[in-house]
Amino acid sequence: MLWVAIIGLVMTVLAVAVAGRRVLFLYKLATVGPPAPERVEYARTHVADEIKAQLVEVFGQRKLLKWTASGVAHFFVMWAFFILLTVYVEAYGAIIQGAITGTPDFHIPLIGTWGALGFLQDFIAVACLLGLVAFAVIRIRNSPKALGRDSRFSGSHLGGAWLVLFMIFNIIWTLFLARGAAAANGNFPYSSGAFVSLALGDVLPRSTLLEEIGLLLHIGFMLVFLVIVVNSKHLHIFTAPLNVLFSRRPDAMGAAVEMRVDGKPVDFEDEDLDPERLGRGKIADTTWKGFLDFYSCTECGRCQSQCPAWNTDKPLSPKMLILDQRDHAFAAAPYLMAAEADQQHKDTDVLALLNKPLVGEEGVIHPDVIWSCTNCGACVEQCPVDIEHIDHILDMRRYQVMVESSFPSEAGVMVKNLENKGNPWGMSEMKRADWIQELDFEVEVVEDTMPDDAEYLFWVGCAGALEDRAKKTTKAVAELLHIAGVKFAVLGPMEACTGDPARRLGMEYLFNMLAQQNIETLNDAGVKKIVATCPHCFNTLANEYPQLGGTYEVVHHTQLLAKLVDEGLLTPVTPIEEKITYHDPCFLGRHNKVYSQPRDIMAKVPGVKTQEMHRHKDRGFCCGAGGARMWMEERIGKRINTERVDEALTTDPDTVSTACPFCMVMLGDAISEKKNSGEAKESLEVVDVAQLLIKSVKSAS
Repeated sequence: MLWVAIIGLVMTVLAVAVAGRRVLFLYKLATVGPPAPERVEYARTHVADEIKAQLVEVFGQRKLLKWTASGVAHFFVMWAFFILLTVYVEAYGAIIQGAITGTPDFHIPLIGTWGALGFLQDFIAVACLLGLVAFAVIRIRNSPKALGRDSRFSGSHLGGAWLVLFMIFNIIWTLFLARGAAAANGNFPYSSGAFVSLALGDVLPRSTLLEEIGLLLHIGFMLVFLVIVVNSKHLHIFTAPLNVLFSRRPDAMGAAVEMRVDGKPVDFEDEDLDPERLGRGKIADTTWKGFLDFYSCTECGRCQSQCPAWNTDKPLSPKMLILDQRDHAFAAAPYLMAAEADQQHKDTDVLALLNKPLVGEEGVIHPDVIWSCTNCGACVEQCPVDIEHIDHILDMRRYQVMVESSFPSEAGVMVKNLENKGNPWGMSEMKRADWIQELDFEVEVVEDTMPDDAEYLFWVGCAGALEDRAKKTTKAVAELLHIAGVKFAVLGPMEACTGDPARRLGMEYLFNMLAQQNIETLNDAGVKKIVATCPHCFNTLANEYPQLGGTYEVVHHTQLLAKLVDEGLLTPVTPIEEKITYHDPCFLGRHNKVYSQPRDIMAKVPGVKTQEMHRHKDRGFCCGAGGARMWMEERIGKRINTERVDEALTTDPDTVSTACPFCMVMLGDAISEKKNSGEAKESLEVVDVAQLLIKSVKSAS
C-alpha cells in the first residue's frame, strides 16, 4: 500500500501546485484594476445579510431552482461537491493508513461508521449521476446547432462543458469502484446505509489491487478535475460564493452603481479630475469586482434567454458581454500584470492589445451592444451567480458619453433639453402645473416650504406633468388622494427631472447637477415623504439620491393606493367588467420588488378578471423605454414594445394595465400600430392601475 500513498501524494502535490499557480495568476489579474472598497465595507458591516445571501443563493440555489429541471439537477450536483468531500477524507485516510499499518480500513472519527453518513454519500452520488444525465439532455435539446439564437447556450464554450460533465462522471464511477472494492475486502467503514457501495461489495471480487487502483483513479480524476476547473468556466465553483458575497444589496437592483475613481466617489468640482478616468474605456479600468464577474460566469445563458434586446434580434447578449471582456482580459493578462515599463519597449501588437478600447467598431464590444440595453435588469435577476451586467454597461456608457462624446444622436436632443429646460421634452417649466387646472379641487403648490398639513409631496415627474397620456394617471392619483383625505402638495415649476435618463445614458455629470438641484429644493422645502407615479423617478428618489445626501421616505403610488384601499379609505364599488392583463414596469418590479400592490388594487375592483402574460413579475418583459431608450430610435431587429404587446394580445385582453408612464407610451404606441393593421380590437387601451381604481371609486361616489 506504500506505493499507492506515494503516487497519491505526489499527484496531489503536483495538481495543487498547478492549480495554485493558476489561482495566483487570477488574483493578480483581478487586482490590476481600481479597487472597490464599498463592496468590502458593505460585506463587513452587513454580516447577517451576507450570511443569509450565502444560505439562500449559494447553498439554497434560489435562482437556479426557478428553472426547475436544470435547477434541481444543479442542486444535487452542487451538494455532491460538498458532501463527497467526506469521501475524499476517507480516501486519503485509507491510503495513508494503509501505508502505515498495511490495512486501509480508515474511518472519519466519531461519525465515520454511521450508516446515515454512508447512505447520504451514496444517495448524493447517485443523484449527481442523474443530474449529469439531466444536464446532457438539456444541452442536447438546447443545442445551438439546432436552435441557433434561440438556444441559451448560443455563444457558450460548449466543449469545456462536455469535458467537465465527463470528468464528474469519472469521479462518481471511480468513487463507487473504490468503495465497492473496499466493501468486498472488508475495509469499508459502513455496515449499513451505503446501499450502492455495499451492493457492489457483494459482486466485486476480493482484491487488494482493485481497491488500490480504485482509490488512485478516484483521487486522480478529482485532481485532474481541479486543474480543469481553475482553467475553465467552472471556476465559478470557487468564485460564485465570493461574487454573491460582494454583490450589491439588498436583493433588488435599485440604484445605479455610483461612479468612482480610485475607489472614491467622483467629485466633478475637483480641478485635478482626469476626464479619461470617467467610466471604463479599457479593460484595465475594470475593478476586481468586475473581474470576479468574469470569473464567475457559468455561460448558462439564462441572462441571454431573458434579455429583451436579444429576444428581439439585437446584438446585445449579456452573457457574451461578459465573455468577450473575459477573453480579452486573458489575452492581455501577461502585459496587464507586468511591472510598469517604458512604453517604447513594448512592441506595436502589445500596445494595441493593452490600449484596445472596450467599446468601438474595432473594440472589444460593438457600440450597438451597449446602446441596445434597456437597463431592465432581467439579466441580473436571472443570473445564478449575481453578475452585474448593467453595471458593466453603464460604466462603458459613461466613458463613451463623457470622454468620447459618442452616443446615439437623438439622445443628444434629450440631453440638451435636460440642460436647458430641466425635462427631456424641452417644454417650459411653467407647464408643469397645467394639469392642476383640469381638477375640480385645489392642489397646493409649494412656494417655499411644505404646507403644515401636507403629509406627502406628490412628485409628478416630467411625463406625469407634460405627457398627455401620463397626465391622466397624475390626475387620477391626485383625485384618489383627495377622496381618501390624504393631504399632499406638489412642487410645480420648481420640480425638475430627477436625472434618471441622463444617468442611464451615462451622462453622470448632468445627473449629478439635476439631482443636487432637486435635493436642495426638497431639503429647503422640508420634504420628508414623497409619492411618485413614475417608477424611474421613484427609483431615483428612493435609491440614488441618498448617494448625494438626499434621503426621503419614498413610495410608489401603487403602494400608497393599495394601503389606502386596505385601510378602507378608498372603496372600489362600481364593477369594471373587463379582462385585464398587467404589465410589470421593470423599474418598479425587478429594480424594487414591487409586484403585489398593483395586483392587489386590481383584485379589489369588482368585475375585473386578470390574466397574467406568460412573462410576468420577475420574468416580466420590458417595454423598451428604460436605460434612456425612451429617447433613442430602435433601428435593429423587432421593436421591444411590439414584442411585449404581441405577448399581451395572446391573453385576449380588454385592457392592458401598468403602473409607469413610459410603459403607457411604449405599449400604447405598439397597440395603435396593431389597431391600424387590424391585429388588435379598436376598444383595447392601456391604462394605469390608478385609472382603473378611480373609475370604480369615483363612479360609486
